[in-house]
Amino acid sequence: MYDRVLFPTDGSEGVDRATDHAIDAADRYDATLHVLYVVDSEVINAYSGDEFVSGAEGAEETLEQTGREAIEAVAERASAAGVDVETALVYGVPHEAILEYVDGEDIDLTVMGSKTRPGQYRRMLGSVTERVSRQSVAPVSIVKTTVSD
Repeated sequence: MYDRVLFPTDGSEGVDRATDHAIDAADRYDATLHVLYVVDSEVINAYSGDEFVSGAEGAEETLEQTGREAIEAVAERASAAGVDVETALVYGVPHEAILEYVDGEDIDLTVMGSKTRPGQYRRMLGSVTERVSRQSVAPVSIVKTTVSD
C-alpha cells in the first residue's frame, strides 16, 4: 500500500511517539522511511539583517547541527528495527519544503507529530503539521505528542 513513508522531524522533545509511528508504518508496509529535517530559511534570514549579520552564520550552523542529530537519531532507531532509511536535510520554509519533498520523492504517506498548544499560539503562528495536512495530496497521519513545560 505504501512504498515511501516520510517522517519530517524538528528534533524537538516529545517526538518519540511520532517517531515510533513512522517506523512502525514503514516496517508494517515494508516501505522505505524518508527522514527529513528542514533548516528554516526564515529563521536564518531573520538573523541576516544588517545588525544581525554576525549571528546568521552561527544560527545556520546550529540549525544544521540540530538537523543532522535529529535525522541520525531517527535513522538509527529505524535501522535497528530493520527499516530501510533515506535521510535529507533541506533549506526552506518548513511546510513548503515538506510538500515539495512529498511531490519530488513520490511519498505515499507522511507521518507528523503535532504538539498540543494553546489556541492563541496556533492562531498567531499556525502549525507546520496543519499546513502540510491541508495541502498535501498524499495521506498525512498526525500523531499527538506531548510538550514538556
